[in-house]
Amino acid sequence: MRATFRFFLIASLCSFLLPGCHYGHRKTAEEKRPHDLQQIKDSGELVILTLYSSTSYFIYRGQDMGFQYELSEQFAKSLGVKLRVEVGKSVHELIEKLQAGEGDLIAYNLPITREWKDSLTYCGEEVITHQVIVQRRGGRKIKPLKDVTELVGKDVYVKPGKYYTRMVNLNKELGGGIHIHQVDNDSTSVEDLITQVAQGKISYAVADNDVAKLNTTYYPNLDIKLSVSFDQRASWAVRSDCPELARVATLWHKENMTSPAYTSSMKRYFEISKAIPHSPVLSLREGKISHFDKLFKKYAKKIHWDWRLLASLAYTESNFDTTAVSWAGAKGLMQLMPSTAHAMGIPSGREQSPEESIKAAIKYIAITDKSFTKVPETERLKFVLAAYNSGIGHIQDAQALARKYGKNEYIWNNNVEKFILLKSHEEYFTDPVCKNGYFRGIETYNFVREIIERYDYYKKKIKK
Repeated sequence: MRATFRFFLIASLCSFLLPGCHYGHRKTAEEKRPHDLQQIKDSGELVILTLYSSTSYFIYRGQDMGFQYELSEQFAKSLGVKLRVEVGKSVHELIEKLQAGEGDLIAYNLPITREWKDSLTYCGEEVITHQVIVQRRGGRKIKPLKDVTELVGKDVYVKPGKYYTRMVNLNKELGGGIHIHQVDNDSTSVEDLITQVAQGKISYAVADNDVAKLNTTYYPNLDIKLSVSFDQRASWAVRSDCPELARVATLWHKENMTSPAYTSSMKRYFEISKAIPHSPVLSLREGKISHFDKLFKKYAKKIHWDWRLLASLAYTESNFDTTAVSWAGAKGLMQLMPSTAHAMGIPSGREQSPEESIKAAIKYIAITDKSFTKVPETERLKFVLAAYNSGIGHIQDAQALARKYGKNEYIWNNNVEKFILLKSHEEYFTDPVCKNGYFRGIETYNFVREIIERYDYYKKKIKK
């Protein structure tokens, strides 16, 4: 009797005083309640789960971007709630987080499979994904392949996993003859292989069609029409106990696909060219670089820059076009993002004023410079230029990686620049030392080198 009472007393104390000590714990009605549409509206927040990638979600110049991110933002706006992003490291982790209640919706092209149909409800737009051959086009010598049988005798470069497996199976279906090169080193991603095709270093690579399509906006000489796999259906997903959220998401996608916002996002990532056409120096004979040389000379002094360096930056950013608007929404001569332009004092509607743009850029450069005070002055310029292109966070990530892997975090060439390149690789951008996720580092890598090289050219041709 006394023992029974003691057991009851201990169990009661555990349940009231120690939340972590449960005896036969049962979920309350509140814990069982699904976080469906009404609960989301009541909370005022939609939490999406996604992965870092060039097509889903990434941070660029301090701004959240990505096709899936923008669609999620539009969907949240239609519900009258704010959006919060939680990033996973893999598809399986996204599903685990969803089931654990850490998010409301997986905003990612999740493959539709039998394995997950019982625990998930697929919703939103159902897209068809497949693998394609990435090859060059143009010119008489280069004729794109139009049939998979033409791959026999060709060298095809693939990453391990589904790409390698598919090419091995296709090779068997064709009776052999495809020269399959499995690129298993971590320093080369699928997008790196695509770049190598565009540059003529390799002839053929394999990629998912959405990633391949995005890369055609960087490299217009690519052909991605030849499919080499079966179609795979994919879409967003919610927990199976959230039918109303699934229904509304599907309806919204159906109605939203013709909206200006959806069309704008689609064009931003998959249609608008990311390359800026460049013209030569204005007039070497007259010693002019641009029509804005007086402004460059006036404001470069404020940050102790050579005006020709500032001119080189402007040329790379906008080709001296004051009306330029980038794919990401950066505007004006110095291509500042809207939020940055506003923070640096450019009045609304004056983003295309050359003087306002230069003044704001000078302020931003001065602030950026202060973020790298530990970097020696002889090296700091490269860090500032890199951060101007990518945002400070990605450069700090690259520094952290350099430190981790035994490189000098205060030297750019052959040190930090190597890790900004690796920021597009899953092994590196998911490393705990990285705080800003995926980034297409090749653009920043080239950006710094091009500006420095052009500045050296300007110094030789144009008097100070």
